[in-house]
Amino acid sequence: MRSRYTAYALRDGAYLQATWDATKRPESIDFSRENIEWLRLEITETKKGGAKDNKGLVTFKAFYSQEGAEYSMNEISRFTKHDGRWFYLDGTIKSIGKVGGQVNLGKNAPCACGSGKKFKRCCGAS
Repeated sequence: MRSRYTAYALRDGAYLQATWDATKRPESIDFSRENIEWLRLEITETKKGGAKDNKGLVTFKAFYSQEGAEYSMNEISRFTKHDGRWFYLDGTIKSIGKVGGQVNLGKNAPCACGSGKKFKRCCGAS
């Protein structure tokens, strides 16, 4: 999770593609419309994801700055392990909002990948 957050902060689409499960991986990642600066990551909960597990859940808050305001996004991400390596499967955004004024937007929130689409039409599409 931390390495993928760092990849978003650095706009490293190649790393994100390489660590995305092949069954859910988008064709491309476009950061050209992203106008946010990632500030910090807080892992709030993990389930499974140990050395003997083949799947895991990570709940986190990612903080970012956009147009002079600070926001946080709360997401639950699912990971799966193949051949000893962990891959991002998918995630559910629980809320996005200004820090201090959190608003639950869920799947109608802007997608964190920077596509400019709603989460449900982008990374959250089934």
